[in-house]
Amino acid sequence: MVLPVLILAGCRQDMHDQPRYEALERSQFFPDGRSARLPVRGTVARGHLQEDQAFYTGKQDGKLVQTMPVNVDRQLLARGRERFNIYCSPCHGTSGMGNGMIAQRGFRSPPAFHTDRLRQAPAGHYFDVITNGFGAMYSYASRVEPRDRWAIIAYIRALQVSQTATLADVPERERTELEKQTEDQQGQPQRPGGQKL
Repeated sequence: MVLPVLILAGCRQDMHDQPRYEALERSQFFPDGRSARLPVRGTVARGHLQEDQAFYTGKQDGKLVQTMPVNVDRQLLARGRERFNIYCSPCHGTSGMGNGMIAQRGFRSPPAFHTDRLRQAPAGHYFDVITNGFGAMYSYASRVEPRDRWAIIAYIRALQVSQTATLADVPERERTELEKQTEDQQGQPQRPGGQKL
């Protein structure tokens, strides 16, 4: 019987019973009568410290960045492909030709990424469009994190290169593997339509 009494005595509500203001309650302490105060100048919300201007805005000193401020590797491209297929392909299509399902169902087609204008556009342009929207495209800032925006841009650049690349553009090691795969596929019987049996 003594043990439960000791345990209950240790359960005090000190932190629950404290003087505090409810949201927007009047205050006698401050001259303007408001309890809600503005944050101190320079306050940054947790998780929102954005020191790298190019990474978080796609701009440097107010100008669109020309190149990607992240290291482009296979992981980034794979992530970009995944995010592109989720967020971009419904309108732009899986190959970036502007022929996604939304366009096929009657909505205005977005421009293909393979036009000269978009091939020559700086990387920061794509970041700005994903962040703020453009034309009929709304902003994806709340849906796509900055790192994923750069991943999508890397994948778009890969799609652009894929439309004009030749076998000579492929590094020698990968070229040998591709040639071997092509030879293997050509030696196998195929169904009508080019599918392997």
